[in-house]
Amino acid sequence: MLKRDLHDVLLRSAARMPIVTLMGPRQSGKTTLSRAAFPSLPYVSLEIPEDRSEARHDPVAFLARFPGGAVIDEVQRAPDLLSYLQVDVDRNDAPGRWVLTGSQNLLLMQSVSQSLAGRTSLLTLLPFSLGELRGRAPLDVPALDAPAVATVAEGADLWETLWAGFYPRIHDKRLEPRAWLADYHRTYVERDLRDVLRVMDIDGFERFVRLTAARTGQELNLSSLASDAGISQTAAAQWLAALRTSYLIATLPPHHRSYRKRLRKRPKLHFLDTGLACYLLDIRSPDVLRAHPLRGAIFESFVVGELVKAFANRGEEAPLFHWRDATGHEVDVIVDLGDRQIPVEVKSGMTVADDAVDGLAWWTSIASNPNKTGVLIHGGTAFRSHRGFTVRPWWIG
Repeated sequence: MLKRDLHDVLLRSAARMPIVTLMGPRQSGKTTLSRAAFPSLPYVSLEIPEDRSEARHDPVAFLARFPGGAVIDEVQRAPDLLSYLQVDVDRNDAPGRWVLTGSQNLLLMQSVSQSLAGRTSLLTLLPFSLGELRGRAPLDVPALDAPAVATVAEGADLWETLWAGFYPRIHDKRLEPRAWLADYHRTYVERDLRDVLRVMDIDGFERFVRLTAARTGQELNLSSLASDAGISQTAAAQWLAALRTSYLIATLPPHHRSYRKRLRKRPKLHFLDTGLACYLLDIRSPDVLRAHPLRGAIFESFVVGELVKAFANRGEEAPLFHWRDATGHEVDVIVDLGDRQIPVEVKSGMTVADDAVDGLAWWTSIASNPNKTGVLIHGGTAFRSHRGFTVRPWWIG
């Protein structure tokens, strides 16, 4: 088993809170991590019909089976159980007694916020980061714009890596990515999300998910997306929110510090797993991806995914934004660290053209902007400085 970067954060959270709630998409490794981190706790899955039935219909008896606590998997299958857990921890608030996991955040978060506020630590586990997959140290986001120091080169091919994606089971079992992702799409995206949303227009939902994948790395025009999918804008907004709260996509809002007037206001959309995006776009091989018109957008979504995972693996929300003004100047990602911002430009090419950092140069030159550094992440192998900005290769670290 590959060690997950969230492992130690999970243990620290359990040392101070009676409940730890571990959320994330299905098949991101939540069960494996929670059982490895807490081997002394009993384990029960609410996917098992008998246990789910008892948790729903006799929660007092169900919890009485575990006087010292337990790991309860897929707890969103019995959301009313959380009210009884609240009573339990109010009686005994010893830290680390309960570890809850859930894949359907859109249900789980509402239940957690109502029943367990102040009693649980909320953590998110996403599929592997590239660093986890390669056994490297976690990505140090605040040091992104530091002068580049060459590290061990990445041995794998960029496009093979992005095409396969980062779901653990593909790599643990050495499965064929496209076949596994097809099953994942059917069971999670089609069945779970559609059931939760009570979607009746199955064809419309299928079109919507694939058209959303086709917009990865682009500004989100909800009206256009709804029109292309043949659904109402209200339905598109609801379905998009479900994809976001189920960790399939992230939306980067425009940066809120208006260093320049007339900024574009639309968020930017990114699929968090490039393998799933490739499957939905019917990209059938790494070679097809290598020459695909959306390869640059998919590469940008990969970088955004790595940044999102870096923060999630520290137990934090990712403070990521994008910036674009009305005249077309833009920066792909702004990492807002509070005391400073790091602009990140992403280019999929293997070589660094002279104009590759034009967006960084424009943004840092704005008179009211105190930030003067930035980073270019590209599809090649170069570690160096270019026009005063740090250049990093695609494996980033």
